[in-house]
Amino acid sequence: MTAFILNGLKVDAPDDLNLLEYLREEARLTSVKNGCSEGACGACMVLVDGKAQRACLFKVSRLEGKSVLTVEGLSDREKNVFAHVFGEAGAVQCGFCIPGMVMSAKALLDKNPAPSRAEIKEAIKFNVCRCTGYVKIEKAVAMAAEYWRDGLKQTPDDHQKLAGLLGEPIHRVDAAAKVLGLGLYTDDLKLPGMLYGRALRPAAPRVLIKKIDVDEAKKAPGVIAVMLAGDIPGQRFLGHLPHTHDWPALIAEGEETRYIGDALALVAAESKAAANAALKLIKVDYEELKPLSSPRLALAEDAPKIHPRGNILQVEKLYRGHPEEAIKNSRYVVSNTFELPFTEHAFLEPECAVALPDGDGVMLYTGGQSVYDERRECAHVLGLPPEKVRVRSMLVGGGFGGKEDMSVQHHAALLAWKTRAPVKVLLTRQESINIHPKRHAMNVEMTTACDEKGRLTAMRCRVVADTGAYASLGGPVLQRACTHAAGPYNYQNVDIIGTAVYTNNPPGGAFRGFGVTQTVYATECNLNQLAALAGLSDWKIRHLNALRPGDVMPNGQIADDGTALEETLLSVKEEYEKAPLAGIACALKNSGVGVGLPDAGRCRLEIIDGQAHVFTSAACIGQGMATVLTQMVATYAGLDCRQITVAPPDTKNSPDSGTTTASRQTLFTGEAARRAALKLKEALAGRDLAELEGREFYAEYLGETDPMGSPKANPVSHIAYGYATHLVLMNPENGLIEKIIAVHDVGRVVNPQALEGQIEGGVVTSLGYALTEDYPLKDCVPQAKFASLGLFKAPAVPPIETRYLGKACSILAGGAKGVGEISAIPAAPAVQGAYYKRDGLFRAKLPLENTPYSRKNPAGA
Repeated sequence: MTAFILNGLKVDAPDDLNLLEYLREEARLTSVKNGCSEGACGACMVLVDGKAQRACLFKVSRLEGKSVLTVEGLSDREKNVFAHVFGEAGAVQCGFCIPGMVMSAKALLDKNPAPSRAEIKEAIKFNVCRCTGYVKIEKAVAMAAEYWRDGLKQTPDDHQKLAGLLGEPIHRVDAAAKVLGLGLYTDDLKLPGMLYGRALRPAAPRVLIKKIDVDEAKKAPGVIAVMLAGDIPGQRFLGHLPHTHDWPALIAEGEETRYIGDALALVAAESKAAANAALKLIKVDYEELKPLSSPRLALAEDAPKIHPRGNILQVEKLYRGHPEEAIKNSRYVVSNTFELPFTEHAFLEPECAVALPDGDGVMLYTGGQSVYDERRECAHVLGLPPEKVRVRSMLVGGGFGGKEDMSVQHHAALLAWKTRAPVKVLLTRQESINIHPKRHAMNVEMTTACDEKGRLTAMRCRVVADTGAYASLGGPVLQRACTHAAGPYNYQNVDIIGTAVYTNNPPGGAFRGFGVTQTVYATECNLNQLAALAGLSDWKIRHLNALRPGDVMPNGQIADDGTALEETLLSVKEEYEKAPLAGIACALKNSGVGVGLPDAGRCRLEIIDGQAHVFTSAACIGQGMATVLTQMVATYAGLDCRQITVAPPDTKNSPDSGTTTASRQTLFTGEAARRAALKLKEALAGRDLAELEGREFYAEYLGETDPMGSPKANPVSHIAYGYATHLVLMNPENGLIEKIIAVHDVGRVVNPQALEGQIEGGVVTSLGYALTEDYPLKDCVPQAKFASLGLFKAPAVPPIETRYLGKACSILAGGAKGVGEISAIPAAPAVQGAYYKRDGLFRAKLPLENTPYSRKNPAGA
């Protein structure tokens, strides 16, 4: 045993335990998060004798006589200040990284009460945040320094004077709980009698499973159950979309695996160690087969079929006008082929689910992007009616689209059903990297044409998307890639064909940008070459062709009165013209699923104990949905934000408001909340909330759109679009980015702090996509660890200036539009454009090569 001081108290702990495991599992200090267990993310940062250290890298035996401090051990004054400044700065999104950031900040401020911004960046260089872009975290640390240094008081908080109306910068409603580690994520749960579940994965991506022998595993100490495909009580094949049930919960004997993340068997045991040991006892007789590692191989005539229906998941076509003739008659035509890679979401919280028996059904605690999607798929695999499966969301430590599919939820449900006991299934970080769907790798052949004045005339695009082993959301991603491929410009001759191809790579699925990231990158890069041919600046060709209200979009939809792309361009005109070297790019992105698919936002208000409680299934994955709903209800019901409580998504009491995807929740669920709030306001006339005790107010909003290929002259592809222009200011001497200006058309601003944070985080995601992030595969096996993904850290992030504007012409959600996805799109092509101007090298492959940020020359990263 090792004796050391933990948060001021002497403790004795087993020598061989990892400090992270001890703190979380034995001491139950859940502010210390398990993000990677390889020392790469900083979510487990603690102080050891006053120095910031990553707990996952420490054995308890190294701590003899030392002092360990976690967020729980901070003084009340420190807790109050950190909770206040992180809320005031808008530094909290998903929140999973924040306690670790707090401990790194404390280590800095204890030694340096007046740090510079560069010193703050250096202090948090071992802490990764995938949500915020670090800007507001740095601001929060600087504010904390001011509090310590000048003895400022943090109460009463300025934000407490605000009613919480639309446009006011109130603190996120869950900020303090996340800062102090009080809010619970799924892995923070520990239930009495809980078992631990694990899945056995194949030794290679494509193998023929001849036999699985689990006899020894069943006899192993601590093992309660082992499940194979034949033990599944319901339907074995799942899929995010009902018509694409191609993903088996477990691979059966006699079948081929399709990727390295397939599950062969499930184990439930009394401890993690017992579950891990049992997996090693399972004997698999298999024949390794050559995997199909690319769409080219999968489309070959003699290629084996990955799925019975073949290797093509979906083909999408969008054809309008007379593109062939227009291209032929155009003065300038450019064609390029772009190779765009898979990208790992790298959310800080690995996938986790806890399931337990619930009468004659099952209850799950999860951290996904839709409790109703999870209920549907878990009920499907259990063979139960949906009402027998209850799903409740805990806090979600980031998603970005990567938590829309089943990863652990169905396995936890199966094991709980089998054992009749609570079961936790948690992926290791490497399992997460190997298993969950990624941003699609795409090959984009793009031809763009213009006349002698630079006016766009036509485009032709061929997209081949590597959708990996299973459908996931490959079809909708392909649709969005096609509907947005022409960019936010006024021309109507388009010829677009997209093909999603199955391979034995990890699946391609939803990722922030949802296919638009890839095709808009190609269009924007081509536009710079056309500008040079036509004798125009990169800014001028975009301004000349920018969609304006009333214009016909390339997909046929009429741009509405709220379209403000031109205004975003005008906002950066002066900086562009003065800059010695700048890259610029524009983008558009839909709000809502669109293309004729059912899409609804739903909200129920109930008056409980004099408070207006908001119930909806809309998941908050870091974008601040609970705060959006609070401000929407406050504004339209005439309440103060302190009179409103937002309940966690729960299929028992929350109406189905669809998946958190497609930048839709602010618009769709926000509009449902607005309508419900108006009903409440009407009932409140001359009364107070207490007089309405027990009353409910329900509303929904159904978005109606037209399908792709609609015969209408001007189909409505999506309910709303946001527009953006990003300007990258680059040092011409060394090629380092000096500043990024991100201007967004957002309609009406709900919360400026949250909005800026979303934009800043999106910009940094886009910088990583352009410059450093990679997800290398060798024979379909991921080669990356969390530390080698190329994620941007604070020291590499340049200054980011956010600007937002909009006309807010729509009444829907008070005129607000989603910004979560579009913020991650334009910076990448803007960076490419800056380097193209600097050295004349047209880079058509990501991440960009031969830059100061490249892995072989990491000066900027």
